[in-house]
Amino acid sequence: MKGLINEIMPAKDATHMKYKRFDASKDQFTSMQFKIKEPKVPIKAIIIAFFMFIMGSAMIIIGALLYTGHIDAEYSDRMWPLFIIGSLLFLPGFYHVRIAYYAWRKYEGFSFEDIPTDD
Repeated sequence: MKGLINEIMPAKDATHMKYKRFDASKDQFTSMQFKIKEPKVPIKAIIIAFFMFIMGSAMIIIGALLYTGHIDAEYSDRMWPLFIIGSLLFLPGFYHVRIAYYAWRKYEGFSFEDIPTDD
């Protein structure tokens, strides 16, 4: 029966796992419990945020040029959609690029874990 169980559900190899023997006669905590891993850098999310920041900035600038008349008035009806969509892209893009920059510079209170990912 034991062979059948091992065949269906093989035991996982635990040789790569780091562990520390727990001494029950001492206190109930070990220093390994409080070790904090360095967070992974979410490259994909940062690239998307940077893209949103750049595209939002470009749309707001083009909308401003349409509003001031530096671009032909024939396209003036496209000014408000450019402002609105540009703002919707610029705000979250700027916010996440700022968090990524501060986390990269290791400012206190900022971490790469603050950037949402799809993982």
